[in-house]
Amino acid sequence: MTIKDAVVSLRPAQWTKNLFVAAALIFAKKVFDVPLLLRTLAAFAVFCLLSGAIYIVNDVLDAAEDRLHPRKSRRPIAAGRIGRSEAVVLAAGFAALSLVAADLLDPAFFAAAAAYVLLQLAYSVRLKDVVILDIFVVALGFVLRVVAGGLVIAVPISPWLLLCTMLLALFLAMSKRRHELLLLEGDAARHRRSLGEYSFRLLDQMISVVTASTVIAYCLYTVSEETVRKFGTDRLIYTTPFVLYGIFRYLYLIHQKDQGGSPEELILKDKPLLMAIVLWIASIVTIIYYF
Repeated sequence: MTIKDAVVSLRPAQWTKNLFVAAALIFAKKVFDVPLLLRTLAAFAVFCLLSGAIYIVNDVLDAAEDRLHPRKSRRPIAAGRIGRSEAVVLAAGFAALSLVAADLLDPAFFAAAAAYVLLQLAYSVRLKDVVILDIFVVALGFVLRVVAGGLVIAVPISPWLLLCTMLLALFLAMSKRRHELLLLEGDAARHRRSLGEYSFRLLDQMISVVTASTVIAYCLYTVSEETVRKFGTDRLIYTTPFVLYGIFRYLYLIHQKDQGGSPEELILKDKPLLMAIVLWIASIVTIIYYF
């Protein structure tokens, strides 16, 4: 095992998902509070190590199936460059280190981090094979990140933020399942049992429902009395064009370009989508902090 293979197994390219821990900091108008910013950065680092440890466990359990996948077969564990026992020790070490750090940060944050680990282990061992429930578990992982980010800086989380996070995560998870069906074709069920229960028609219908729900929930959030009272402005509604464009662009990439297998890579590689996200963040910060 080389250091490079160990780092690759942690999948640092997917650590962008852990930026969801910063949602509470941004929407609590605490970005410029240096102590809270540092705590959020520490929480981000903890979740990077935790998610990396879970990725290693998942790769150990799925090694045989991953060898059937055109991309996953190149991962260090599936390719045999990291042994099974080495991988288990590596995952246990990173998990223990990150959970100790989580406990030092805040006991409530530790509880959220521990819940995330248990959820992901349950997913890796069993729940990933349960159709529909598998994508809800993935989405719940994003919600736990948001909750953990609020707990580490001791600020309340808006139910609207949790709802929008859940819906967006479901959208991304369904899109990924659709891409896996397309990529694996007849081998989908052999790679993962639950994939054999999905079809393009079913996933497209579910994506349509969750897309509409995401947009409606976000629009209602921006104009709700709670939001206007909290931020002292009703101008968040002006951020919706960026949300709409981002979702429509993602749908275009899914249906017209047959992409969506790796949301974090897609966001970084597709410049129009990345620009929409950057402009959305900039508009949110501008409206919340300067109006």
